Amino acid sequence: MKKIKLAVLATLVLPVMAFTVYNSNCVNLPGTSYVYKNIPFPVTVVGNLGAMDNMPTTDSTTDPGATLGRVLFYDVSLSANKTISCGSCHQQKFSFSDTARFSTGYNGTKGTRNAMALMHARFFKDASFFWDERAATLEAQVLMPIQNPIEMGLTLDTLVARVAAKSIYPPLFNAAFGTTTITSDEISRALAQFVRSMNTFGSRWWQGVNSTPGPAAYTTFATFTAQENFGKSLFMDTARGNCQSCHTKNVFVSGAARSNGLDSIYTDLGVGGADGQRNKIGTFKVPSLMNIALTAPYMHDGRYQTLAQVVNFYSDSIHNTANLSPFLKTAAGLARRPHYSDSEKHALLAFLNTLTDTLITTDPRWSNPFCVLSAGREAGTANATNELIPVLSYAIYPNPSRTNDAINFRVIAGQNFEGNIRVYSVSGKLVYQTIHGFEIGNNLVGLPVTNLDPGIYILQLEKDGGILATGRIVKQ
Repeated sequence: MKKIKLAVLATLVLPVMAFTVYNSNCVNLPGTSYVYKNIPFPVTVVGNLGAMDNMPTTDSTTDPGATLGRVLFYDVSLSANKTISCGSCHQQKFSFSDTARFSTGYNGTKGTRNAMALMHARFFKDASFFWDERAATLEAQVLMPIQNPIEMGLTLDTLVARVAAKSIYPPLFNAAFGTTTITSDEISRALAQFVRSMNTFGSRWWQGVNSTPGPAAYTTFATFTAQENFGKSLFMDTARGNCQSCHTKNVFVSGAARSNGLDSIYTDLGVGGADGQRNKIGTFKVPSLMNIALTAPYMHDGRYQTLAQVVNFYSDSIHNTANLSPFLKTAAGLARRPHYSDSEKHALLAFLNTLTDTLITTDPRWSNPFCVLSAGREAGTANATNELIPVLSYAIYPNPSRTNDAINFRVIAGQNFEGNIRVYSVSGKLVYQTIHGFEIGNNLVGLPVTNLDPGIYILQLEKDGGILATGRIVKQ
């Protein structure tokens, strides 16, 4: 398809927005499957696997199954208006978490909890998922966002019909399950296999564990700085913060939901709100701390933007709630508040940064497999491009506009089509969205964005995961 250069963007510099456009009907998979089944685990993980593993015998990970799951994970066709995928809210470069406090669903509506990172999902022995553990298995969990009216908005019947209608899928289902008949059960199994495969062990923590004889919790690592070893000892100290009691087994996961005393009165009831048990009110699933430096914001509601804020909370602000985890109580039954010094806080942060494993964030096994249509490079960089395909002729006016001006978007269309009109801030925040059909002779739409603050905004016309037109709106 011919590329057309957008002159209107020739002088536009965007600091954050990325305009990678994928062809949702084309996948780029290796001739020989990537390895997902036999990813090598460290000796200490193998030794603890029985106490951590939630992989059912009915859905053991296979290379073809996880390959299928990878394609499904990144397919925007799994959302009602074909604009977002599972990978939109669980981004590889952030250890499959979201940098937004609350993720944006297919229709622009925000959720109410932060998207939990997916790395090491296999190692949650209780096999329950979501912050409130309402999904009994990973196989159940992966279908719930697809059906959620805020998140992706599909019924299971529509999901199966969409997947079955795409020519890329029958060979993948046949390789994974020996059949070209597509069901929601097989979709859930493949997605769960892909998520369970998200395990790498390249952090400095693992380098220390693998190179140092003796128990990792109590042995000085030669590969750590003095500050990092000090932070490790504070993390493992059962008499003060007692962090290691909830984040265990060298992959820093927990076997049960806990209340960490985040609030004196909970407006989000957590597990207790999902299952109705009073002794679980205010308890939430405990995430793995692996790659914690990459997964901000923190807590179930994303209230903390930095790890320093999290350390400050555990140091000084734990509330003595009725269901507070016993691990966070003193012998007298009070909330632990170790009141770390500044040097101790810095040491804890240094240690937490040793848990960063960038292998998972760049490995092609877990990357988007769909074929790239546009250059896909971030605007605002030396390699930025304004080439998008295909592009429709259009006009935005008045532009620049003043505070109370009605802004019009007119498409010079040679055919009928329906697309999503989206307006973003330059930081990438979605500020307006609508689905609009254009016809010959009926190609003008007014955008109700008169209340936008002064600044530059990006307008995109999207269809089936591709960008048909991109321009800017200037508010004065």
